[in-house]
Amino acid sequence: MKVLITGGAGFIGSHLVDYYMDRGDYVIVIDNLITGLEENIKVHFVKKRFKFLKKDICERLAIDEDIDLIMHFASPASPFDYLKYPIETLKTTSFGTYNMLELAREKGSKFLLASTSEVYGDPEIHPQNENYFGNVNPVGPRSVYDEGKRFSEAIAIAYHRRFNLKINIVRIFNTYGERMREGDGRVIPSFITQALRNEPITIFGDGSQTRSFCYIRDMVEGFVRLAQTDYPMPVNMGNPQEHAIFELAELVKNLTESRSPFKFLPLPQDDPKKRKPDITKAKELLNWEPKFSLDRGLKKVIEWFRVKK
Repeated sequence: MKVLITGGAGFIGSHLVDYYMDRGDYVIVIDNLITGLEENIKVHFVKKRFKFLKKDICERLAIDEDIDLIMHFASPASPFDYLKYPIETLKTTSFGTYNMLELAREKGSKFLLASTSEVYGDPEIHPQNENYFGNVNPVGPRSVYDEGKRFSEAIAIAYHRRFNLKINIVRIFNTYGERMREGDGRVIPSFITQALRNEPITIFGDGSQTRSFCYIRDMVEGFVRLAQTDYPMPVNMGNPQEHAIFELAELVKNLTESRSPFKFLPLPQDDPKKRKPDITKAKELLNWEPKFSLDRGLKKVIEWFRVKK
């Protein structure tokens, strides 16, 4: 296949690049490197089946090659990033998504949209299934990402209904793995880097809020399986094993054998109190569910951060 991956120099996107390159496909990456890193994909620069375009998808792009599959993963994804780049985030999830859908229509490509569990906001039902419409503050500080992704879903399904474009929508719950940026504000890289340096592990709120963490290798397998279907409606992907943030902090501290104390900070506005995916649809549609336990995945990521350090 010929696969185009937007945001392909980012954390999740670069793992998808590896998968399709290892499989023998031709891969085009588009990334403006606001949050992505060339080092994540530099191993492929010398390969004939790989092409990197340092471009902004908010501008119309001319692509000469035929494309079988567009995987749209471009967007700042951590709170630190999308609060730093609020307008860029909204432009990417609106103009950028529109441009990629137009490209898919021009090329006759399949289109997979990376959406997010953030479309559920601070959920009032638990766990969250795909039929839940969410509880999002449309003018809160997180709205630039939450509402941006909700718009992305809306325009993708509109293209499917009007033009019969083949699409997939994956709602990604908290994902972790190698190549996360230590300064991006997400909880696992923050905890690991703080623990390895024996610095205070910073916990927002009292740490009782919960998340469900899925290792990147499991996620990539889910994305690939979904892209092989013609199912156009949203599908949750994540690990349904729920963990309190303080529990995660203790686990990271133990696995790193750190001397770090815990430091508690005020909880950000609209920060979800609970987050857990109902993955019934993914199980039934894709025969997919995560295989990596949090303990097993964290050990791999901690080792990667040790070597990187």
